[in-house]
Amino acid sequence: MSWYRNTVWFVKGLREYTRGGYESASKRFNPADLEVDVAGRSFLVTGANSGIGKATAKEIARRGGTVHLVCRNKERAEVAKEEIVAETGNQNIFLHIVDISNPKEIWKFAEKFQNEHKLNVLINNAGCMVNNRELTEDGLEKNFATNTLGTYIMTTALVPLLEKAADARVITVSSGGMLVQKLNISDLQSGSGPFDGTMVYAQNKRQQVVLTEQWAKSHRNIHFSVMHPGWADTPAVRSSMPDFYERMKNSLRTEAQGADTVLWLAVSAEATKLPSGLFFQDRQPVPTHLPLAYTHSPPEDEEKLMEVLEEFSQKFKSVSPG
Repeated sequence: MSWYRNTVWFVKGLREYTRGGYESASKRFNPADLEVDVAGRSFLVTGANSGIGKATAKEIARRGGTVHLVCRNKERAEVAKEEIVAETGNQNIFLHIVDISNPKEIWKFAEKFQNEHKLNVLINNAGCMVNNRELTEDGLEKNFATNTLGTYIMTTALVPLLEKAADARVITVSSGGMLVQKLNISDLQSGSGPFDGTMVYAQNKRQQVVLTEQWAKSHRNIHFSVMHPGWADTPAVRSSMPDFYERMKNSLRTEAQGADTVLWLAVSAEATKLPSGLFFQDRQPVPTHLPLAYTHSPPEDEEKLMEVLEEFSQKFKSVSPG
């Protein structure tokens, strides 16, 4: 059935995920939702030096928020920070250099951050799509380390800080690609069979949806959401999916259009009127499974995913310096 799922997803994408889909959906948006002042609120955005992360950080800064940019590349991050400050006039932009594929670094960062800052909103945007199987220095498959384990550790490490905050939120940037994947807990690091980076990425994005649903059950004082930005013209898409980019480049959303729902989930009062744990596209909740796609998982698999990630997480915490 995988051919069916892939075909349905691509046809659906041609219709909804492109710039035209955004322009159509935006006709029902209420501009007042984003006419807010978030001065005094603190936001952390991972992968914030380019693409959807930078576009989101910039719009939060325009609305007066304190923004913490978490980036891997110091040079590019400093350029992004300068651009955000210059364009918004907001000086409360802080830079943290962290490799989200390195669990020890995330723990070290989170422990320090909790002692020095407050946090109202965490935006898990950092991600990667590596098309050949690569291992990190810790022996982790790189896509899994960044997209799944990195997101898990960053979130769980900062939950205690978020629980102290008013109107705390966690938003994770996923992908509609997850619709073609059923949760597979038997091979989290894609070590068996041929390696397909696009499908590994889609599996990671399915895992992020499951994480969000599970967190929403466990942490009632925090509003969790996960979203699909549509197909946007970002540096990551250009480098990771060059063939797709060439085929679709004239129809891709802008970075700002891709970031719109992230921003809406992060700052609007309307977003938290909806239940925690939902999957969003263009400011509204949408199903997490395609019809007839057979991608539903038994609850025990979803619970097992959380258990395995917690085991991984604690393993790296125990050797974290400081």
